[in-house]
Amino acid sequence: MTNAKEIKLRMNSIRDTQKITNAMYLIASTKMRKAKSELDRTRPYFMALQAEIKRIFRTAGDVESKYFYPADGSHLLDRTYGCLVITADKGLAGPYNQNAIKRALQQLEEHPDTKLFVVGEYGRQYFRKHNIPVEHSFLYTAQNPTLSRARQISEILLDFFHKGQVDKIFVIYTDLKGNLEGEAKCTRILPFHRMQFASNAEEKAVTSPFEFFPSICMVLDNVMQSYVSGFIYSALVDSFCSEQNARMAAMNAANQNAEKMLGELSIQYNRVRQAAITREITEVSAGAKAQRQKRLKRQRQEVENT
Repeated sequence: MTNAKEIKLRMNSIRDTQKITNAMYLIASTKMRKAKSELDRTRPYFMALQAEIKRIFRTAGDVESKYFYPADGSHLLDRTYGCLVITADKGLAGPYNQNAIKRALQQLEEHPDTKLFVVGEYGRQYFRKHNIPVEHSFLYTAQNPTLSRARQISEILLDFFHKGQVDKIFVIYTDLKGNLEGEAKCTRILPFHRMQFASNAEEKAVTSPFEFFPSICMVLDNVMQSYVSGFIYSALVDSFCSEQNARMAAMNAANQNAEKMLGELSIQYNRVRQAAITREITEVSAGAKAQRQKRLKRQRQEVENT
């Protein structure tokens, strides 16, 4: 910066950028509150589903289902995995997208025979640029997750699972912890371990027999499909809230950096301005001194001539 005008233009540019980052911060905050509110309204339904699954296992603990590991404790063969990767549609969200991508690459390294299912434009572009094959890309936006979209995703994943094209299904998403720090997690959703739905000692035992129609296996399978949709919806909302929280943190850091830059530029501007004023005063003082000396010289010449 060589003059006050350039510094002033730079400061105005930073202030204009700061207005944008402030607006993005407020928008992200509003979106996060709305998404969490919608999740809270649907959470009781899926908690009730979990309670019913527990009740089924309390009634018939040895029931067999394709969505669970066998009751004898044996595990299925691990051949092909399916992995749903949830990213954002754009950047400007700190390390949010990079952490999810890094977790997906780690999963591919640990189990190369993994089919990727991607949500979010950022993930689609990353895997395309790095020539990593994607089995299915959900082309709708990752913004404003809905239960309807979660059901569409679960239907496609369950179709691969039912046809035996994948043996396990994982979800890579960003979990928003209580301290508002997002953590990229890889969670297996199929098949489930029965202990995930084990009853607590405090829960009452089933004393009256239940009647399941048409059969207990079909009832359990139907409930589990809804439960998978609920888990995916929760993962979508958690990731979306984590994205907005990361964007809020990034915009807040940008605002703080802008304030720091404005402070430094303000000091530099004042110094340049003071130097300009000092230079002008010096020039005026030197000009006045020269004029005074010139006038005195002319007066002496007039006295000598007389």
